[in-house]
Amino acid sequence: MPQPSARNIAAARELARAWAGPAGPVVNGEGEWAEDALLLPAARLRDAVALGRRFGQAAALFGVGSRAALVWLDRDVGVTRAWAVRDDPYTGVP
Repeated sequence: MPQPSARNIAAARELARAWAGPAGPVVNGEGEWAEDALLLPAARLRDAVALGRRFGQAAALFGVGSRAALVWLDRDVGVTRAWAVRDDPYTGVP
């Protein structure tokens, strides 16, 4: 179930305070499983894990260059490689 937009706005503000690097909107998944996400292209894997856990996420989308991976944030961090698709033009701002 999608998160309410007011909660997304609050999370985006908190992320802006927590992350100084660039961030861009992407869509993770397809069809009924598609959901909005943020790609932090300058983040290291440990940054993605820490931020995802801070925001109570089950997974974080982590990118290196033009590749992206879904990083599962349970106790045993796991990675699923996939391609990210931009939702709208990249601005570098959440």
